Amino acid sequence: MQQINVLILALLVPVLSYAQRIETVYLNENDSTRNMYVAVVPEHEQATALLVLLGGFGNAPKDVLAQTEIPGHAARQGILTVIPLLGTGPSYFGSDTASQRSLKGIIALVVAKYHMQDKHLYVGGFSIGGTCAVRYAELAVQEDHPIKPTAVFAINPPLDWERYYNAAERVVRLSGTAPVNDEVHYMMGRIEQEMNGTPATALGNYRARSPYSFSDTSQTAIRNLVGTPIMIITEPAIEWWLEERGYDCSYNNITDHVAMINELRRLGNKNAVVVTTTGKGYRKPDGTRHPSSWSIADPEPLIKWLRSP
Repeated sequence: MQQINVLILALLVPVLSYAQRIETVYLNENDSTRNMYVAVVPEHEQATALLVLLGGFGNAPKDVLAQTEIPGHAARQGILTVIPLLGTGPSYFGSDTASQRSLKGIIALVVAKYHMQDKHLYVGGFSIGGTCAVRYAELAVQEDHPIKPTAVFAINPPLDWERYYNAAERVVRLSGTAPVNDEVHYMMGRIEQEMNGTPATALGNYRARSPYSFSDTSQTAIRNLVGTPIMIITEPAIEWWLEERGYDCSYNNITDHVAMINELRRLGNKNAVVVTTTGKGYRKPDGTRHPSSWSIADPEPLIKWLRSP
């Protein structure tokens, strides 16, 4: 591994209403656009656990701090939170090999730096960050990583890339000549790129590279999670999606969430949980209504659940 240059900035962040130490660490001091992390460190006590918290597509750690109080609540419970920006940058895909390699490396560095070798590790994230977190938990078991998560959670993550691609294709077909949200076209192209084809031409890649696959009756990926507590938090908001976007349940990640948790329970995971919310999805700073938001995850019960296994 090449020598790592570290630049640490200690500051107080106004969005946190209590004094915690915030460290911004650049693994390459010549590049502030990727390969870095922000740590929220309990100020007056030794951390008892480590939480790695992954942001959504296009987000930096500062965006995570602006949208959720999870790091602050974790700090009050003696948990060190690290929010990475992976080597693949803010437009990362999450479940891809390069992102997973970067996440594994950052976790190893953080565990060593903060002397967390004998502490619990929790991994979680929002949207694509949740995808990344779940995939990391699977690969930690599959590849026997030296550092495995004690528990994992995900907030509205896409999990089944085959389902996602087919649903996006259907959105385009049903729209006819009407304009389609740019995100739909972008994601179709990005998924084809990451999977080296469509589900019709590269189905094996979709099954192998997705955290969950509805069509994979061998349940290859999720069998790695039978012994790992997992919580998925989701706000279905069916009426909102229909009215605001013209999407039905096929293009709603909840179809992945419930199916995956159901299969894990049937495989014997007694700590597989899906939490559905109603009317909690709003984005800061202006309170814009959106059911896919950090706000659907209530920090207090979430941290309590993480500490319970």
